[in-house]
This record gives sequence, C-alpha cells and structure tokens, in this order.
Amino acid sequence: MKLFQQMLVAGAAVSMLAPLGAQATDINLEEMNSYGSSSKSDRFQNNFSTVQPGDWAFQSIVELAEARGCNLSIPNQAISRYEAAALLNACMSDVAEVTTTERKLIDEFSEELATIKGRVDGLEAQFNNYEAGGFSDTTTLDGKAIFTLAGAEHSGTSTTSGAYDATKKEGLYTAYSYTMNLNTSFTGDDNLYVRLKAGNASGWAATTDEGGYLVSSKGSSDAVGVDKIWYSFPVGERNTVWIGPKIENYYMHATTPSLYSPTLKQFTLGGNASAYGASTNAGVGWAYNADNGFAISSNVVSKSNGAAGGWLTNEVAHSWATQVGYTQPQYSISAIVNMKYNGWTDSYFSTSNGKNRSSNSADGNSTNVGLRAWWRPADTGSATPSISVGYDTSDISGATAGNDSTDMWFVGLNWADIAQADDLIGLAFGQAQTNENDTVDPFSWEAYYQYKVNDGMSVRTTVFGNTDRNGTSGDDNTGVVLETTFAF
Repeated sequence: MKLFQQMLVAGAAVSMLAPLGAQATDINLEEMNSYGSSSKSDRFQNNFSTVQPGDWAFQSIVELAEARGCNLSIPNQAISRYEAAALLNACMSDVAEVTTTERKLIDEFSEELATIKGRVDGLEAQFNNYEAGGFSDTTTLDGKAIFTLAGAEHSGTSTTSGAYDATKKEGLYTAYSYTMNLNTSFTGDDNLYVRLKAGNASGWAATTDEGGYLVSSKGSSDAVGVDKIWYSFPVGERNTVWIGPKIENYYMHATTPSLYSPTLKQFTLGGNASAYGASTNAGVGWAYNADNGFAISSNVVSKSNGAAGGWLTNEVAHSWATQVGYTQPQYSISAIVNMKYNGWTDSYFSTSNGKNRSSNSADGNSTNVGLRAWWRPADTGSATPSISVGYDTSDISGATAGNDSTDMWFVGLNWADIAQADDLIGLAFGQAQTNENDTVDPFSWEAYYQYKVNDGMSVRTTVFGNTDRNGTSGDDNTGVVLETTFAF
C-alpha cells in the first residue's frame, strides 16, 4: 500500500512540473529554505534533511542540468530538499518524456514538489484576489496630460458692460491639464463613465468672451475632481439611454455634428453657440440609431446641482435638445432644436448681446436651431480636406426689438497625413452668434499644424485671431498656442 501511495504522489508530481515551469529558472535558494525541511528523509545515507554533494540525488541533478542544458546555478555545498526540488522543477518544466533517473528524482522529491506547488497556487490566488479587489477587470483607464504655452496680444479685455482692462493687453500664458477616463461595464453592453480632471488654467489676455478659451483649459487649482460622470445602457439593439449627475447635452446626441478638431473652444461642435452650447449638470437622454444611417436623440440637462430648486423646476435653468441626423461613411447632415428655459446661458461662440442673457429676455427662455453638415474624402493624404459647416439661429422669448433674434456661422477644414503619417492641419473661421443690436460683424479664425512625436506624444502649434469679437468695434486679439499632449 505504501508503495502504491508513493507511485500516486510521484505521478501527481510529474503533472505539477509544467505549471511550476512558468517561473524563472534563476532560483533564489535562500528563499526556498524558508519553506522548511522534511523530517521523513530516510532515503539518504546521511539520514538528514539536506542533500550533500556526494549523494546520488545531488549528482543526478547536476547531470540532469548538463544533459538538458538548464541555465541553473547549483552550489557546491549541501542544499535542502526543497532547494533540490526547486532545481528539479526548473530544469524539467518543458520535458515531455523522462528518463529512468529523472523519474527516480521525481519520486524522491514528490512531497516537496507537491508542497511547492501548493505554495505557488496560494500566492497566485492571493495575487488574483488583490487584483480583483484593487481594480475591476471590467474597468479600462486611458488619459492624457497637456502642457500649454500661449501668448496673445489684445486691444483691451472688454467686459459685458463694454469697459476695458488695460492691464491685459498682452500676456504669456502657461498651463496644464490632466485627464483620466474610466469606463466600467457590468453587463458587457452598459458603461459607467467617470472623467477625473485637474488643471491650473486661469484667465489670460484672450478670455472666454474674446474667443481665446482653449479646449484643453481646465481650472481646478491643481485639485483632481470628478469632471464628468454618467451611466449609459442599451435598450434593444438600436436604443441607448444615458443618466448622470454630471453630463452635457452633446454627449447624448445620436449624430456627430462636426469632424473638425479645434484648438479654441468656440470652434467645437461646428460652432459652440446657442444651439450646441451646454453646461455640465444633471441630465438624462435617449438616442436611436437605425442601420441605414438615420438617427434621432433627445435629452434634458437641468442646472440643479448645488441649486436650491429641484430638477426641471422653474427655480433652475434647463436645456432640452432634440437632434435628427443622417450619416454615411463620407458625409453627414443634422438638425437640432435646443429649448432653453429660465435664463439658461452658455456658448463660447457668442457676443455678449448674442447670448440669451437675462438683460435681453423677460423670461429667460429661448428656442435655438442648429444646422450641421460634414464631408470627408475617401482617402487621407490628398489636397482635399474634410469640411464641416454650421449655422445657428435663435429666437429669444420676451426680448426687446433687436435683441430677440441671433445667428452664427462656422466653417472648419482638416487635412490629414499630409507631410507625414498621422499629422493634421486645421483651419477654421466664422462669425460668433450676434444680434441686430451689434453694430459690427465679429470674425474669428484659427490655423494649426499637429504632428506625432511618437505613439503617445503629439505637438500642436496654433495661431488665431478675433476681430470685433465681443460685438464691440476694435475688440480684437491675436495669439499663438503651443500644446504638447501626452496620451496614455
């Protein structure tokens, strides 16, 4: 019976060699001693727990290492049975057939091999539990850091009242932003999205009202915080639903309104005026995408975060946007109606008069219509760019004559893979949203070149200008922006 039990243990030990062989062959013999020693060794002449250089097992392991070409460092002094077993395992991990001597060694150290196997499995289990507890395997992380160096010259920073700050006629601006995007799925089809962001951006010579606010800007006094958070899930094959305490309308649209990649925030979404202007607050939305390119979506965001009034009540502002679009691989067209209530004010591409300010409207309500279209060539690397265009018009409820309607237009061009692979040239221009009481025609533009240094690093150099930007004659600025992006 004892012989039968030993044969079973020896057979099990052979099966253990392959999984243990995933370890490196550079064995740390001192650490192996910590596993302990056996008191049942009556198979050696010395009758102790160590294996002496004169023992047959010691010599057999040396000969095995030479015959198999194992890269082992075997000492010329006594070793423990666990050290011998570790050397044996490291040398025979990938062996398909064993010799008589090798089988004898496996039988001799079967108990130690079994103990080592149990220790390794236990460590792997602990490590896997640590990984599962520390970070879910259904969560992915990506992010980027952006370093910004910018300079601008300004005729004078104007305020909504038309006054100028002479101290901000020119300035050199340095800033950074750091973003982490976390996506977690619980069913395989849903997604919990969290964006953590930090930055030290602050006002400079070309501020928001003058069109100089950058897409990369984030002012959080260097504190990392939750910038966006929402949950989305499918309903059937064609519907998607969003709900979240920090979301903007345009994340819930079914059709992409523009292909242009901007540097200035005013040129996002085909012109970030009243129709697509948004604010991060509590929201809910739905989208339907048909298999033929047709799509429709509708969503509501309410500025109830931190407000005394409740969600969608008359005490807080809210925005209800409904979009219809049609998209094919080379082109897209879409229209949106954004109903804004109770003094909702946003937009990076409007003059002071062009916004739906409380001074312009009796009840703070407005109806904003946006038309968007884009086209791109079948292949990149040609002289033909992708083209994105946009037009907005707004009707402001209860406004006085001349303040009750506004409009905006935008054109954005992108050339890809022109000078080298993955580079990008951009050119955008347009008129900020303005109303009839603006006696000037504001004009804004930007042009840039972006190239990849490597897979995770890119550099973009942009020049820009704004003329009569805030609806005031002579309210001009020009600037240069250098941005380095590190993506991971």
